[in-house]
Amino acid sequence: MKGVGNMANWEAYLEDHQEEIDQDLIQLLSIPSVSTSPQHTADVQRAAQWVAARLGQAGGEHVQILETGGHPAVYGDWLHAEGELTVLIYGHYDVQPAEPLELWTTDPFMPRVEGDLIFARGASDMKGNLLLPIAACEALLKTEGKLPVNVKFLFEGEEEIGSPSLAHFMTNHKDLLACDMMASADSGQLSLDEPAIEVGLRGLCAVQVDVRSSGVDLHSGMAGGLVHNAAQALVEILASLKGLDGRVTVTGFYNEVADITPEERQMMDRFPVTDTQLKTMFQVDELFGEPGFTPVERNWVRPTLDINGLWAGFQGTGVKTVIPAEAHAKITCRLVPNQTPEGVLDKVKDYILKHAPSQVKVSFTDLPGQGVPYRIPSQHLGLTAVRQALLQVYGVEPLEIRVGASVPVTAMALQILGVYTVPLGMSLDDEHMHAPDEFYRISNFHRGQVAYVLFLTELVGKQQFLEKR
Repeated sequence: MKGVGNMANWEAYLEDHQEEIDQDLIQLLSIPSVSTSPQHTADVQRAAQWVAARLGQAGGEHVQILETGGHPAVYGDWLHAEGELTVLIYGHYDVQPAEPLELWTTDPFMPRVEGDLIFARGASDMKGNLLLPIAACEALLKTEGKLPVNVKFLFEGEEEIGSPSLAHFMTNHKDLLACDMMASADSGQLSLDEPAIEVGLRGLCAVQVDVRSSGVDLHSGMAGGLVHNAAQALVEILASLKGLDGRVTVTGFYNEVADITPEERQMMDRFPVTDTQLKTMFQVDELFGEPGFTPVERNWVRPTLDINGLWAGFQGTGVKTVIPAEAHAKITCRLVPNQTPEGVLDKVKDYILKHAPSQVKVSFTDLPGQGVPYRIPSQHLGLTAVRQALLQVYGVEPLEIRVGASVPVTAMALQILGVYTVPLGMSLDDEHMHAPDEFYRISNFHRGQVAYVLFLTELVGKQQFLEKR
């Protein structure tokens, strides 16, 4: 840590108890809280109970596990800072599936420490980040007996499946979650030496495309050349969605997309990443995407359409001479400001129906996880506090960046609670999130706890400067 000065009581507490906090992380990572898998439902519940107990141990009050209609949410608070702001801290305790397990060096739910790295599913996304504000508030409460501002905690168990229950839950608990701003621990930094603040996120929509060509699978020797093949029809449809240059061909797909402003271009030009670094990170020989834009521009402020999976017909060992009766694909689109999930999905569906072969029937199933794009004003009080906290921790000014991914809760908080969300997490892009051998840097885990103390402290006495919606 740089620039904090003499060691404060809370800082000494973190240093004295860091080994115990590290062990807490190992315990949490050992719970396979895979939200998408029914066989892990009990594990998700167990993770919620663990988080609730740890929050109570830290000094959180009114800690409770709340039903959402899906996996439960954990709530707690500390509300004794009279006249000060109230910050709702958000995170999620669920994780992605670990499969394929054979690509992991060791068991993904038996955390492995190698030097500064801890390997486990959910280490970077985002159980390490979840513990940052808990440990920070614990250090303050155990040494000062109070927090500098009022704090509420909300940890959900469905983020990795698109937070399908969260909007309804937030609406039903609007008074409980009322706050002046939200802080999301589901975020990260540029590198070990370069801090960043995520000021914008892309939105998301998803759909499953189902194609049927006949009532049953057919013998290729009898029906081949006589009827259409559902798998063939599907790949023709999917191929029509993009040109060979990577530009989406769906009619009207780019109609609402705003031009890149000079300020945005200046922000993107400052982003310290090269094409070579991106190729190394993604383990590809060549980058690909919409022409006329740099890789950073395509990732931050341009929409996408991607095929995430497709299946049809016989996939076992050997040969089965069959013409598949049905074929399926899952498609997601990343959205930018002015686009809406409903509007983009309507355009994609209309295009597919118009371009599908006449011999097949096409149907759609909207998938969970929809989210609108999000952008926070650059002078928001919360961003100023995060900026100052990161400056003290890193010793350099953080870079403002946009992120190509989606965090649905940010738009929900703005729409339902009327507040902006500021990011404060310590994950790095190279930590294999959603991939085998996911890891988290222990050094970032330690300084992230410091950053949260400094962030909350920066908000003291600033309520008159708050910009809400």
